[in-house]
Amino acid sequence: MLLKLFGFLLLLPVLVRSEDITPNDDVLGLIAFKADLQDPESKLVSWNVDDNNPCNWVGVKCNPRSNRVSELVLDGFSLSGRIGRGLLRLRFLRRLSLSNNNFTGTLNPELSRLGSLRSIDLSGNSLSGTIPDEFFQQCGSLNSISLAKNSFSGVIPPSLGSCSTLAVLDLSSNGLSGPLLAGLWSLNSLRLLDLSDNSLAGKIPAGIDRLYNLRTISLRKNQLSGQVPDGIGDCLLLKSLDFSENSLSGGLPDSLQKLSTCSFLSLRSNSLVGEVPSWIGEMSNLENLDLSGNGFSGRIPESTGKLLSLKVLNFSRNGFAGSLPDSMTGCRSLLIVDFSQNSLTGNLPAWVFEMGLQRILLSGNRLAGAIENLPSGSAETMLQSLQVLDLSNNMFSGKIPKGIGAFSNLQVLNMSRNSLVGEIPVSIGELKALDVLDLSKNRLNGSIPSEIGGAVGLRELRLENNSLGGDIPTQIEKCSSLTSLILARNHLQGPIPPSIANLSNLQILDASLNNLTGPLPKQLSNLLHLISFNISHNHLQGELPAGNFFNTISPSSVSDNPSLCGSAVNRSCPAVLPKPIVLNPNSSSNTSSSGPLSSNLRHKKIILSISALIAIGAAAFIALGVITVTVLNLRVRSSTSPSAAALALSNGDEEYSHSPATDANSGKLVMFSGNPDFSTSTHALLNKDCELGRGGFGAVYRTVLRDGRPVAIKKLTVSSLVKSQDDFEREVKKLGKIRHRNLVALEGYYWTQSLQLLIYEFVSGGSLYKRLHESSGANALSWQERFNIILGTAKSLAHLHQLNIIHYNMKSSNVLLDSSGEPKIGDFGLAKLLPMLDRYVLSSKIQSALGYMAPEFACRTVKITEKCDVYGFGVLVLEVVTGRRPVEYMEDDVVVLCDMVRGALEEGRVEGCMDERLQGKFPSEEAVPVMKLGLICTSQVPSNRPDMGEVVNILELIRCPSEGLEELS
Repeated sequence: MLLKLFGFLLLLPVLVRSEDITPNDDVLGLIAFKADLQDPESKLVSWNVDDNNPCNWVGVKCNPRSNRVSELVLDGFSLSGRIGRGLLRLRFLRRLSLSNNNFTGTLNPELSRLGSLRSIDLSGNSLSGTIPDEFFQQCGSLNSISLAKNSFSGVIPPSLGSCSTLAVLDLSSNGLSGPLLAGLWSLNSLRLLDLSDNSLAGKIPAGIDRLYNLRTISLRKNQLSGQVPDGIGDCLLLKSLDFSENSLSGGLPDSLQKLSTCSFLSLRSNSLVGEVPSWIGEMSNLENLDLSGNGFSGRIPESTGKLLSLKVLNFSRNGFAGSLPDSMTGCRSLLIVDFSQNSLTGNLPAWVFEMGLQRILLSGNRLAGAIENLPSGSAETMLQSLQVLDLSNNMFSGKIPKGIGAFSNLQVLNMSRNSLVGEIPVSIGELKALDVLDLSKNRLNGSIPSEIGGAVGLRELRLENNSLGGDIPTQIEKCSSLTSLILARNHLQGPIPPSIANLSNLQILDASLNNLTGPLPKQLSNLLHLISFNISHNHLQGELPAGNFFNTISPSSVSDNPSLCGSAVNRSCPAVLPKPIVLNPNSSSNTSSSGPLSSNLRHKKIILSISALIAIGAAAFIALGVITVTVLNLRVRSSTSPSAAALALSNGDEEYSHSPATDANSGKLVMFSGNPDFSTSTHALLNKDCELGRGGFGAVYRTVLRDGRPVAIKKLTVSSLVKSQDDFEREVKKLGKIRHRNLVALEGYYWTQSLQLLIYEFVSGGSLYKRLHESSGANALSWQERFNIILGTAKSLAHLHQLNIIHYNMKSSNVLLDSSGEPKIGDFGLAKLLPMLDRYVLSSKIQSALGYMAPEFACRTVKITEKCDVYGFGVLVLEVVTGRRPVEYMEDDVVVLCDMVRGALEEGRVEGCMDERLQGKFPSEEAVPVMKLGLICTSQVPSNRPDMGEVVNILELIRCPSEGLEELS
């Protein structure tokens, strides 16, 4: 079979040049196409070179009259490789669809030469480079092109304007830049135009009114400015218009009212201003209207009630004033309304609960008055569709309606930050689907109803800052999914019920500032996921529980309970046995060592913990990895051409040459900004006098580009381990598309066969490592600055993990600080450029700072996941709080930071953990939970570490300031 296939491939160039088309042309073309692919799931096993009839092959359809291949549809086949020239043999192909695979390389411009081709869909792959101008110069009779969700860059080719037969054009979710091509408006056959999620800039050019066949247009998520073009209203057949997430300004053009067939209109997240005109009600077919996140003002127009087909209405985050119009009752199809974060006034109109809505979002306004009684009888069925009701942060008064239980499918109920009074209705327990109940910061009284246990789906219960009394109901144990239980700032009495220990998912429990009495249940120590526990300012008594979370509890979390005893409150309990003595195996005598570790790390024997043993064991792997990589680097350096070496050590007087070719003797410089000055030539990028530092992947330099902009250049020193040019460029361009305020932006790259450079934005504030360990006391970071660094770092890692990117290299030297102290994380995703490095060499190469490396790196059977980043983040948290390095070496001791913090917290010595430069200048109610979070993130078992998204949520909860403490004196 292999010999026969090889014979076909040898004949293919001859056959391509032949003008005689034989019945086997389709077979030859498909087999040659398959030869360029990897088919891990064997989807193309039916493609057999011995079969002269491909019409029965998977994904292939033939014209029944000519028996020639007319369609090739391989969507979602998990194929990879290049789209080879074999397809050019399919002379009668009308439809080519290869979407949702992993094809790489550039777009072959010859594909459009297939004269019979009408539709081509290459979306959802990893194609890169610019879209060749030649592709559209010969687009023939193509009427549908989709190149969406790839990594194409550069400008939209001008020749696109010549594809007069084109009806569908989808170039969304790429890295296209430059201005919006005016020639697009000459494609008057267009029905769908999608250029969303790119980096197109400038104004929308005039002439859009020529697209009189247009049904759908999306320019969402670009950098377009100027006004919404007035000519858009002349596209009379338009059904969907999405210009959201740009920088458009001005008001709504009057011509929009002519779009009588339009059903979807989104202009959210722009800078539009003025009033919404009354003619909005003339767009009678609107189903989704989203003007959120702009600067609109005035009243909500009464004419909105004429939109009989409207299902979703979002006017949130504007400056609307006045009351909610009663005319909304005319929107008989309405399901979702969002008027949150405006300046609306007046009462809550009755229609809100009478229209069968699914989501009602009115938070952050000035609505007042009582929440009227809910419909009863047959009208009660209208309430069963409601899933989200958010009336928070208004001025509502009166009682919570007793019939609230009629919202049988309610998932989120938020009435916080109002002036509600009275008792919590017992019907709350009828809300079986309720996920979040937030009634905090009102004036509620009475007791927490025992019926609350009926809301079995509750994950978050917030009742703080009210006047609730009575006991905490034992029935709350039935809410087995609870993760947050916040009851602070009330008048609750009685004991904490032991049944709370059955809430195995509980992470946050705050019952502070109440009148609770009695002992703490010992079973609370079984809450393995507990992160924050606060019972301060009560009248609890007896011994604190022991084990798990309670071994490291903060004194401030249990303060002002005069009858509590235990190490956390520095008050001994009667009949408590002393802690067992631990012998130092390194000691020559039987002398015990039981004293606490002092803040200045006195010279004494310290038992090596599991973490210390792992750290020392990992050093052996690191040494082996360093030797391996050093040998590889020496081999690379010995083979590096003189020209490449001269380039790498340039003193700034030479220039790189640039060629689109991949010739080993030429260099390719690409800037993702698309600036032509940088894509043709530039001054030498490396200056040996401007070296900023060296890391696991190579040296970093600061230099200034021709436009005066400073950048940081990373010179990779592992050339022999880098992928091929195409694969390298594909991976780098993926990284270049990642944007986050806490990530260092990758702005370009330089490639030769022997030298690869990565061009990053220059971050002026230096590394976090230097600020923590090499700065003077006058330049020390404050607690607020440290907390912001921890939170920003967590958000950046959560963003990377959402994109399925593991950082691997989480350490303080890779956290840079900008001029305002905002953290920016660098070196993310670089491990994907080095496929030849196994996990042991990789750990030594990029986890060069001992102490950050997750223990699973030392175990062959444990999968490396995002949890190794969580471990490194946990170490970083402790480093930021304590100001100490992850591993410190004394004369004959090894001190591992995680163990030091854990031991100090167990002994109630929070002050001994904190950075000396912060003494007396930090809030313990924030510092202690942050340290505990760091310890949880450094769990030896990966599954016990939280996800970074959970870490962000926990940090934001910790950051919320306690209210009302000033009243306690």
